[in-house]
Amino acid sequence: MDLAALAENWRRLAAQAPEADCAAVVKADAYGCGLARVLPVLWAAGCRTFFVAHLSEGVAARALLPEGTIYVLNGLLPGLGPTLAAHDLRPVLGSRDELAEWAALAEASGRTRPAALHVDTGMNRLGLSVPEALALSGDPLIGRAGIALLMTHLVSAELASDPINARQMADFAAVRAAHPGVPGSFANSSGIFLGVAAHHDLLRPGYALFGGNPTPWKPNPMRPVVRLEAQIAQIRDVAAGETCGYNGRWRAAEPRRLATLSMGYADGYPRAASGRGIALVGGVRCPILGLISMDLIILDVTDAPAAERGATATLIGDGLDVDTVGRAAGTIGYEILTGLGSRYVRHYVTGTGA
Repeated sequence: MDLAALAENWRRLAAQAPEADCAAVVKADAYGCGLARVLPVLWAAGCRTFFVAHLSEGVAARALLPEGTIYVLNGLLPGLGPTLAAHDLRPVLGSRDELAEWAALAEASGRTRPAALHVDTGMNRLGLSVPEALALSGDPLIGRAGIALLMTHLVSAELASDPINARQMADFAAVRAAHPGVPGSFANSSGIFLGVAAHHDLLRPGYALFGGNPTPWKPNPMRPVVRLEAQIAQIRDVAAGETCGYNGRWRAAEPRRLATLSMGYADGYPRAASGRGIALVGGVRCPILGLISMDLIILDVTDAPAAERGATATLIGDGLDVDTVGRAAGTIGYEILTGLGSRYVRHYVTGTGA
């Protein structure tokens, strides 16, 4: 984990919209990179507002950052208000029921407690509908619930030409006009690159901080943060006609040299990459053969002279970025990062070694 690259990525994203503040989304243990190591680095870089998904993540973040502004994206589940308030966390409220419950809690405590209002402009997942948000214009409930931020979530920001982006921009602008004086947050990682109309007051990047490409239609402007390596446990030669792995899914058409890595799907490397993914050994691309096992992966290292017992295979890094690894597994880089398992030894560096 290259912490210097992480900080630089936050600065690069913030520089895309100097007129706005730049937050950081650090849910899922900071996208698998370790909340306890990531938060102090982002704070030192200048980040002051953070978003997590769950209450437990917010409690952990508050213990690390006594002074940060921390929003909990998944809203106010019944009965959790007192715990949110005890840790000075701000729920992202997405219904009139949530607004009323949070307002009642604030009134019982004798002071306003800040929160965000989530407006659904297209995801149909969480949040008030646009008509519901417009209908709350001038409603005292907004003030009673301490709404300090309006936000929505982009449907297809990584597809810059998708017409839904413009529709969401228009809907969110209408909601903001109905609630003058309340700051707005619209842009996620990819949304930052949709232009000034998407920026509003607070940027909300997550994936791009950790090296994911927010602009898949062009080269990645982010520095890589994560490097994943495993050691070769054993080398063996197989004859034509031999198979490897469970169910013999791969069969050698000619004599080949195989290497077995000491990692598998229990470590979060996706089984769906079986027969599709690659690793680098000594800079040589080596295909993954057969089915990935719980604890082991087999590579074809016939063309990799550096392959030997104890040698390093790179599964993320040196041109194999998280997006590439995700595509090979039929998924997305987000899932690769957040699936990084607890059995890995995590090394944190502050140079350019990732």
